Amino acid sequence: MLEHRCVLVVVTGGIACYKACEVVSSLRKAGADVRVVMTENATKFVSPLTFETLSNNPVAVDTFRRDTPWEVEHVSLAKRADIAVVVPATANVIGKMACGIADDMATTTLLAVKAPVVVCPAMNVNMYENEAVRDNIALLKKRGFLFVEADEGFLACGDVGKGRLAAPAVIVQKVVDTLMPVRDYCGKRVLVTAGATREDVDGIRFLSNYSSGKMGVEIAKAVKDRGGEVTLVAGCMTAPVPDCVDKVVRVTSTQQMYDAVMREYSACDVIIKAAAPADYRPKKVLDDKAKSATLDLELVKNPDIAAAVGQVKGERKLVVFCAERKELAKRALAKLKSKNADIVVANDVSLEGAGFDKDTNIATIMTASGRVRECELMSKRMLADIILDELNAL
Repeated sequence: MLEHRCVLVVVTGGIACYKACEVVSSLRKAGADVRVVMTENATKFVSPLTFETLSNNPVAVDTFRRDTPWEVEHVSLAKRADIAVVVPATANVIGKMACGIADDMATTTLLAVKAPVVVCPAMNVNMYENEAVRDNIALLKKRGFLFVEADEGFLACGDVGKGRLAAPAVIVQKVVDTLMPVRDYCGKRVLVTAGATREDVDGIRFLSNYSSGKMGVEIAKAVKDRGGEVTLVAGCMTAPVPDCVDKVVRVTSTQQMYDAVMREYSACDVIIKAAAPADYRPKKVLDDKAKSATLDLELVKNPDIAAAVGQVKGERKLVVFCAERKELAKRALAKLKSKNADIVVANDVSLEGAGFDKDTNIATIMTASGRVRECELMSKRMLADIILDELNAL
């Protein structure tokens, strides 16, 4: 995704330094050439050797180091960078950046960078809310610096409030979004399904699953960011429906989702079935809330939405998802063929960081032509862009 792009990661001296390790690792997995500069204080938290191993490049700390081939290193790093990301950005370094102070390798390099700079603050809540810090952040924003705002929560010092470093996946996604403002879906209409469906048992209780709708929402957002038009068929979701989508069709049951998809698909070029509709429903909905010691339910099969689309899609492209705990490859290939799909995105939901109601995912993408792409742990937004890339490659 980030092949041939150089990302300069500037690590400053805060306890959140350890999270920068994940940022560097994720950027490298995305194909970036990652170069790391550390302040002296940052090395007290994480060794430069750690970042050298993760980035597969030397780490710069000392402005006057002479053990490499001669070049004005802070200038060469600044020129090489397609983007710089300061993670974590302490109150100290934010103040130095705002005032143009360049008293070490990190701040000297940042002063020479002409590429976009993403600043990721992390500090105590009282420091973050200090008027001087807020003024410095406002000044940097006015100058065009990009920010990934700190999160709220429990801080290392024991306080609770805003100041915790944003999730590494969010930071990496900001880098990707800044470097890749592609508009390759202009003129394309995409139907995306998201979330779970519910099947009533007795008007009070229902059958459903753990799907949050996060994957479908990230796909919808990615299509919009890349210039496409989106119709979102939204089931029962904990993920908020993004304001950017062109049309939202709300549904509850699998039958309702089936009806909506079959009504909307013909106006679209691509159908992406990221929802997890219930496969079965009670044959009969009880008239009253059941209170017996045991409850026997007779279930009947719901309509197969993906298979129905596969039969009528014509030249349209169909993407299906396959969530399993066992025999992932075998079952995913079977689903790819039985649904007449063009792509199947297979998830082993038993893996840490994958599956339902998470911001990250691990997937194997298989195409009808036989291409297989393994996607390691990454944000669902990053996976969404990879799926769209694979669609373009068909």
